[in-house]
Amino acid sequence: MKQQPIGIFDSGYGGLTVLKEITAALPQFDYIYLGDNARSPYGNRSFETVYEYTWQCVQWLFTQGCPLVILACNTASAKALRSIQQNDLQKIDPSKRVLGVIRPTTEIIGRYTKTGNVGILATNGTVISNSYPIEIQKFYPAVHVFQEACPMWVPLVENNEYNSPGADYFIQKNIDNLMGRSGNIDTILLACTHYPLLMEKIKKAIPAGVTVLSQGEIVADSLKLYLEKHAEIAEKCSKNGQIGFFTTDSVEDFDNHAAIFYGKPVKSKHLGL
Repeated sequence: MKQQPIGIFDSGYGGLTVLKEITAALPQFDYIYLGDNARSPYGNRSFETVYEYTWQCVQWLFTQGCPLVILACNTASAKALRSIQQNDLQKIDPSKRVLGVIRPTTEIIGRYTKTGNVGILATNGTVISNSYPIEIQKFYPAVHVFQEACPMWVPLVENNEYNSPGADYFIQKNIDNLMGRSGNIDTILLACTHYPLLMEKIKKAIPAGVTVLSQGEIVADSLKLYLEKHAEIAEKCSKNGQIGFFTTDSVEDFDNHAAIFYGKPVKSKHLGL
């Protein structure tokens, strides 16, 4: 059996915060990270466009031999994952697996809230999809979910403005909007992989006693359990501790930004799609 790397896909840089936690939890595996930076952000794009772009990138990762691909992007997970899992994989190769970041989070979020009121901070696309309320309802029917779209947060991060006074303004505005929907919210999920870079400011903006969750560790723990339960998939994944980085945009630009998200230097290759 030929072993191949695990694919990690994101519309840009945010997925690197997930990859960082995955490689910390599962350092023995090989990974290929693909950032579709040339067409990001995905947050405001239609379902059809997000699906088209995501499926194109997933297929490229399959050509690299990846038996398993993680959509480390909430928008792609919300708008494309179901179609890929239910339709496309059955047609091209039922043995391949594509997983997202929404289900692992919704499976456990109910453990954190005592009031039964959960807040979601996300991109427009993720909020419009209603994926989080729908999935949380399946696991925790008694939990009330309140959402707030934060359209400025990703541009602030990707333009290195996340430490600016402008970031403070938008973060406070969106959190005030969210908390205004329910004063009983005691758990907030950062439902975008860019948002951990804003964590320091977010914690200053939220009321005391509110728990903030980011997805990296949650997804990493979930993947670890998944590979333990599905030995047939784990056996297909190569284990040399190597990581390859690819971007659909400027390599130089990607490497400079990626180091901020990943926490260490990154050397990528360009991919033309």
